[in-house]
Amino acid sequence: MVEYFTSKFVLEKTILISSCINLEQWQSIPIKGQITIGANDSRITKVGVMLRKYKFDEFPQLLNILKGEMSVVGPRPEVRKYVEMYNEQQLKVLSVRPGLTDYASLEYVNENEILGNAENPEKTYIAEIMPHKLALNLKYIDEVSLETDLKIVFRTFGKIIS
Repeated sequence: MVEYFTSKFVLEKTILISSCINLEQWQSIPIKGQITIGANDSRITKVGVMLRKYKFDEFPQLLNILKGEMSVVGPRPEVRKYVEMYNEQQLKVLSVRPGLTDYASLEYVNENEILGNAENPEKTYIAEIMPHKLALNLKYIDEVSLETDLKIVFRTFGKIIS
């Protein structure tokens, strides 16, 4: 299990009350909590490649959904070190239950390849990918509805099977 950061955001006092959930996930790499850098990442096992390709590594998160720690649709949980870089507006993402899929998951279905082609994957994630993902998460929060959730779920299934 990987420890991810969630929180309740109290706007009036901008106090961040943090807690961690243990996100259920089949590990496809032996080192936890680090970004992966594409299909050629030597840390990814052969089984891990298949698990990731079809998103099977996310299946155990259904347990988190059943426990009420996550929802099907909502901003993906983030590793604590990246959450600590959020600005005040981005912290709003932590005000909703994290989800299994979201707009950012659809937009960055090829995130590993993007990072694999980057000269500095960590810098690319922090400077380019993470801010865009957070913008998409804030868009979701502004548009949250059953219709939006259903669209995201169906688009997610379409991406997985294509």
